[in-house]
Amino acid sequence: MNAPPLPGPFWLVGCGNMAGAMLSRWLASGIDPTQITVIRPSGKPAGEGVRVLTTYPEGEVPALVMLGIKPQKIGEVAPLLAPILDPGTILISILAGIESASLRTYFPAPADIIKAMPNLPVKLGKGVINLFADHADTEARWTVEQLMTTLGTSLWFDDERTFQAAGILSGAGPAFLFRFIDALAAAGEKIGLPREQASQLALAMVEGAGAFAASEPDTPATLADRVASPGGTTRAGLNILDQDEALQQLVRETIEAGFQRSLEMAEEARNSAH
Repeated sequence: MNAPPLPGPFWLVGCGNMAGAMLSRWLASGIDPTQITVIRPSGKPAGEGVRVLTTYPEGEVPALVMLGIKPQKIGEVAPLLAPILDPGTILISILAGIESASLRTYFPAPADIIKAMPNLPVKLGKGVINLFADHADTEARWTVEQLMTTLGTSLWFDDERTFQAAGILSGAGPAFLFRFIDALAAAGEKIGLPREQASQLALAMVEGAGAFAASEPDTPATLADRVASPGGTTRAGLNILDQDEALQQLVRETIEAGFQRSLEMAEEARNSAH
């Protein structure tokens, strides 16, 4: 695994679950921890060799900054961070629901602001990272892409609304899948399996099925029909999921609810930024 190149000091402002997962993978890839500074109020260690501060260091200007705070905290963070950044700083935001225009209002100095929406499998190098920039030069895009490719599959989007939609599917999607895995295990327990074994089976099955689906040219819908023999056990179960498009409707409502909340958060951020 090759370490992604850094153009200079890299600050992580906030280091919660997602930013922490990203940092863990970057360190595992061989990135120089002495180039990374985590700024977090708790001062909690963030990785071997990584400097952790509770306030911004004086007399330093980072080459890269990644916002890993809760989106609701941006109004508190921006007044302290924005004056430190200069036009050459590349600002990366992983904040859900905050649009590029709002980020530029909060942080007027950086020329290059790039939005990224990762998901938790980045910790294993198997994440999906959606990327969007309203405008950014080629070098900045390349720098950020190299960082994100270390974490998994990175995809650029030309339209910010499409980027937001992709963030719900791939960013929030693992949480929805985790719920489904848990439901499979609970159902297995209901028909007589010990809960621990049901959980192991559900996890292993999802891992294998995902890898198989990724390796096959057929669509997942076609693969489901390939597994199901007419009149067999699998078909009996699929009949429940397929009846009145019950599963399709449930998943559609789930994704739409997440997307609607993303749009609401964007509006809240726009109102707060002005």
